[in-house]
Amino acid sequence: MTARELDAAAITDPSLRKAYTHCRLLNAQHGKTYFLATRLLPADRRSAVHALYGFARWADDIVDSADVTGSVTGRAAALHQLTVQLETGLKAGHSDQPVVRALADTARRYGIEHQHFTDFMSAMRDDLSVTDYATYADLRRYMHGSAAVIGLQMLPVLGTVVPRAEAETHAAELGVAFQLTNFLRDVGEDLDRGRVYLPGDLLRAHGVDRERLRWSRDTGRRDARITQTLRAFEAMTRGVYRQAAPGVPMLAAESRPCIRTAFVLYAGILDAIAADGYTVLHRRAVVPRRRRLTVALDGLVRVVHARARYQLTSCRRANRLHADMAHAAAVGTSAARRGLV
Repeated sequence: MTARELDAAAITDPSLRKAYTHCRLLNAQHGKTYFLATRLLPADRRSAVHALYGFARWADDIVDSADVTGSVTGRAAALHQLTVQLETGLKAGHSDQPVVRALADTARRYGIEHQHFTDFMSAMRDDLSVTDYATYADLRRYMHGSAAVIGLQMLPVLGTVVPRAEAETHAAELGVAFQLTNFLRDVGEDLDRGRVYLPGDLLRAHGVDRERLRWSRDTGRRDARITQTLRAFEAMTRGVYRQAAPGVPMLAAESRPCIRTAFVLYAGILDAIAADGYTVLHRRAVVPRRRRLTVALDGLVRVVHARARYQLTSCRRANRLHADMAHAAAVGTSAARRGLV
């Protein structure tokens, strides 16, 4: 399947194909929900999505994986090195670092604004030192770089049926909705890393603080105030999904099944969290495999229908063009016979 995707995207250079393949593996290993949805895209666009998500995953792993970089100082140095490689790669359109090379090639092919990558790296640097956010507004400022710009990076690849600027707000909101979902799902794991992404104003409103979260995580015991906080965070996240939803019909028809599937699967994580009683401090909620496959199958059906409509429209256009050309030829022949041309 990898070779078919690369061939469809006209990626022929062996080392560049290897770089894209590496990104695809990162996406498959770490982003199972979105990787499944990506399979619903036209083959020629999948490699670009893998490059974008592979780079984001690579940077995120540097921030989170102490086993790789040793200490905060080591992670900061590794992140700085990646930032330099990114800036150089985007300017040159090439890099010796495989993930950066694939990203730079994708940015060039689709004309993606370099500022989106700069903003993303800024958010990654914040994660090295910022461990909580006093207000939801503060969290939103962080998520501009960590999530909203991912949606904006994706938009040129997905294509739109409206002016791109009209779809940008919704694309950014969808990126935020996905990340808020991850924050809720990963509350316990993030707490173990020393981070709390539940905004301070929300915690205070329900009489919860970091120490209370830590107590629940360590003891496995429940607290009604924590449950209320998590429920409120879920409701807030669903509100962001509602703001993002109008953007799906704005996408190119062949891209909608992919994003609609990702939308439903990520929102399904919220359903799973609620069904599990908001026990995210103690275990990770997951969408059942059968549910994921059912949603993916629905997406596949939509892909087939979209391609059938496209082929039918193309056929009709070709028939109209053929008829117009035949008519023009007939008119020209008649005019020539009458000596008018």
